[in-house]
Amino acid sequence: MERKQLPTAFIWNPFRELARLEQEINKLFNEFIPAQRTENIAVAPIIPKVDVYETEDKVIVEAEIPGVKKEDIDIKIKDNNVIIRGEVKREEEKQDKNFFRAERFYGKFERVIPLFVEVKPEEAKAKIESGILRLEIPKATAEKEISIKVE
Repeated sequence: MERKQLPTAFIWNPFRELARLEQEINKLFNEFIPAQRTENIAVAPIIPKVDVYETEDKVIVEAEIPGVKKEDIDIKIKDNNVIIRGEVKREEEKQDKNFFRAERFYGKFERVIPLFVEVKPEEAKAKIESGILRLEIPKATAEKEISIKVE
């Protein structure tokens, strides 16, 4: 018996449509007024993309946060949720420049990631490398079943 594959679900993202519209408008301006400069300012919210997976003994959260320094990151674990807050800061020497195009995101962000297993937040470890934040959280060990003899 042959199994039919179901089509992959499509998730509509309104921000993707707005970004596409912005690109088309900028393209029109650049085609019709090439001598004029156009400014493209990134105004969409910063939402770090994450991968969350588990091994036998821990939960691992990896978040893309390029341009964020470790001192600008705040990580909390509360009610079995990982809360990542941070800020991408614009370099001081670039703030007074006359930009032709400014597309990189600057500002504060927050991402709340629910965990579906019990963890030991007090033993969590985090590091950042090449713009990827890696958080390792040990799983809470399940209580072992103990037999009790009746006296």
